[in-house]
Amino acid sequence: MVKSFNVTGACSPDRHYMVDLQPRLKKIRAMVDAGDYFSINRARQYGKTTTLRALAEYLKTDYTVVSLDFQRMSSADFASEADFVNGLASEINRVTRRRTDIPQETIEKLKRFAGITDSTLNRTEYKLAELFDCFSEWSELSEKPVVLIIDEVDTASNNQVFLDFLAQLRAYYLDRDTIPTFQSVILAGLYDLRNLKRKIRPESEHKMNSPWNIAADFNISMSFSVQEISGMLSQYEKDYHTGMDIEHVAQMIYDYTSGYPFLVSRICKIIDEFVIDKESFRHSHCVWDGEGIRKAVNILLTEKNTLFDSLFGKLNEYPEMMEQIHQLLFQGRAIPYNADNPVTDLLHMFGFIKEEHGTVQIANRIFEVRLYNYFLSLPDAQKSELYKYSVRDRSQFIRDGLLDMRQILKKFTEYFDDIYGDCDQTFVEEDGRRYFMLFLKPIINGTGNYYVEARTRNLERTDLIVDYSGSQYIIEMKIYRGNAYHERGEQQLMEYLDHYHLKKGYMLSFNFNKNKQIGVKDIVLREKMIVEAVV
Repeated sequence: MVKSFNVTGACSPDRHYMVDLQPRLKKIRAMVDAGDYFSINRARQYGKTTTLRALAEYLKTDYTVVSLDFQRMSSADFASEADFVNGLASEINRVTRRRTDIPQETIEKLKRFAGITDSTLNRTEYKLAELFDCFSEWSELSEKPVVLIIDEVDTASNNQVFLDFLAQLRAYYLDRDTIPTFQSVILAGLYDLRNLKRKIRPESEHKMNSPWNIAADFNISMSFSVQEISGMLSQYEKDYHTGMDIEHVAQMIYDYTSGYPFLVSRICKIIDEFVIDKESFRHSHCVWDGEGIRKAVNILLTEKNTLFDSLFGKLNEYPEMMEQIHQLLFQGRAIPYNADNPVTDLLHMFGFIKEEHGTVQIANRIFEVRLYNYFLSLPDAQKSELYKYSVRDRSQFIRDGLLDMRQILKKFTEYFDDIYGDCDQTFVEEDGRRYFMLFLKPIINGTGNYYVEARTRNLERTDLIVDYSGSQYIIEMKIYRGNAYHERGEQQLMEYLDHYHLKKGYMLSFNFNKNKQIGVKDIVLREKMIVEAVV
């Protein structure tokens, strides 16, 4: 069977190129062995379902594993306690049909709760307590400990009956020394079930607490490491013999994605199925390199897909997240990471950000560029005179298929001074770099992209790295704070040029001195050229 890279639904090792899940499954198995109840909460398309399916297979030798998906239950199943019991029992019956490891007494009771068989008492409205008595009896009769896995619990979490279900799980967990119950319960979804106050919003009150406070912390990384990406690419290389430098390609993909599973697989899929057919790439080994990866990234950044639709849907649903991201991207504000801050918590839960050295950072380079493009495409941004100048004069900034960055800086300083030269210092500090990116965007649009080096994103300095037609350009955008600081900036830029093996770099200085000389000049330092623009 020919394998492919998969970005829709769960992955199968027989049909798809996958990372090795065994180390991750081994860690989760340790939690199951310890009898932990826990949640796997990750952003959309983070490999939760694939992991759960692999886990069920991994555990089945020693455990009776029951894997459910609440998406298969209809909204009517959560209308009341009796409906929930009926719906849940029906779902368990569906997934355990024809299995021989379920006690016959349990099968009969679950059928009765599901309404599959007639009850001699003619009862149709069963209670959660009766269902959990059945679970307890099941756990006692079962030859193996029972593990319950429920995927997509978000489907159910917006109603009271689900809280009641969690409360029953909690009660049996606390009494497990005297009452037989599940060995382990694993609930997977987007929302953290230990804090449902943003998800459950009855008209009369906010639910502040969740019975799921018994859950153990799930700190197992589900991002793909460089080593794991290399393993997946090795499978592909074994089939196609492209001659790629596997470790180098894996590192590049990781640098763009930070290991976000969907993004990793999507880049690989685009290279394999789209980029490889381009006329400019005559051999497959040419595709699996820097230029091919950058081409795939460009395609990814301009396409509509379910992940981006979900992310930007959340931004529109929670405008407070939009404001914090805008401050982070354009104003260089250092935002401390505080899980108790509701906006930060939402951004982290939805996958927009990560915690790094105690501060908030955009989760990965792909998200960053997509977010920059989003903000710079808003109507108020594209109505600016600076943007219009850039669109009008775009052709003069491209020479022989490459960017003329010196000309871009020259024209930006002229236009910016003409339009915004009389603005106060606060405006320039908060919006100057945004306007340069707004000026640059239509010039590189469709061919190149840019991203910010996160370590230098602050109020005084931001390093912008531009990818365009296989070439890279590094522009340090900084607020001028005196000669000593300026010289340190030049030194830091030189270090970046060494890292990227470049001979030329660029510096854009926003200078508030009255005697400043606006324009562009060349500086030679240690056999490298720095083109500095002052505005």
